[in-house]
Amino acid sequence: MFKVYATTPENMSPGDIAAHARRAEAMGYDGLNVPDAVHDGLLLSAMALNATERIKVGTGVLVAFPRSPMNVAIAAWDLQAMSGGRFELGLGTQIKQNIEQRYSTPWTAPVPRLREYIASLRAIFDAFQNGSRLNYVGEHYQFTKLQPFFNPGPIDCEAPPIFMGAVGPFMTALAGETSDGMITHPTNTPPRYIREVALPRLQKGADKAGRDLSEVKLILGALIATAKDTKSLAAQREKQRSMLGFLYSTPSYWPSLELFGWQQRGEQLLAMTREGNWQDMPKIIDDAMLDAFVPSGTYSDIADVIIDRYQGLSTMINFPLPDDPSDDALAAKAIAQLQGK
Repeated sequence: MFKVYATTPENMSPGDIAAHARRAEAMGYDGLNVPDAVHDGLLLSAMALNATERIKVGTGVLVAFPRSPMNVAIAAWDLQAMSGGRFELGLGTQIKQNIEQRYSTPWTAPVPRLREYIASLRAIFDAFQNGSRLNYVGEHYQFTKLQPFFNPGPIDCEAPPIFMGAVGPFMTALAGETSDGMITHPTNTPPRYIREVALPRLQKGADKAGRDLSEVKLILGALIATAKDTKSLAAQREKQRSMLGFLYSTPSYWPSLELFGWQQRGEQLLAMTREGNWQDMPKIIDDAMLDAFVPSGTYSDIADVIIDRYQGLSTMINFPLPDDPSDDALAAKAIAQLQGK
């Protein structure tokens, strides 16, 4: 069955994350994904790990390029040590405009750069754990000095696993080649897309590295609409309709639209953003499109819906916490069903 990860709202503050993480653990989740958007993903991870005892906590995903691999390696190493091996490092590239204009960081071809980023992290982790000489020299990153004073030393658990967020063909293949797993974007999580596009690309990368695809975990980051009753469920579906309208105004997310023959809708949504017509964007997402991308059902039905869609494609999935904590018991039953309990 599935390992079930709780999601975290993008705007959740460091002051609220501990209670959120404890709530997820109490509900029986296997893990928690934290964002790196409004607040720092590594800080949120530290506070969530410190507040819990059992669940995994991962960044989903940490914006890599504005941060030096050395800084990320040290933080990830410390999080892994303090939690006894419960931290998972998810990395992503973001888009060119954000990297250059929001982070004031130079943009270069993301696939070769992230390949070196991950290789750098693994070289640094090896130096931390085994005391090996740090000597990674690539085109984008060079790490050749690590004095004993700055080496945090070995830990009593494995190095943090490295996951990747990926959408495009070359980034997805890179995930299969070099990462411990891939976190799908909500726009590339329909079962048909996973089966016909994502898995073959992951296989291509795994073949290049001589790996078995089973070594690469797949976390399904689907948008899910679920609630206690049909009225509340309808409101959740409208919430996800609005989210899809916003997401699909970004051309880099259109490959799944192309698969279903809906690229024209992406073009419409992009034009609407340029016109400032944000309020009408959800109207472009009709029910057929919503059903293709968003598993929907009440808490009594949603586990069966998800199992029917995704069984055999992955064993890990994100599942949202209820907006209303009074619904936690109902959601917990669905989580246990997904876990096969």
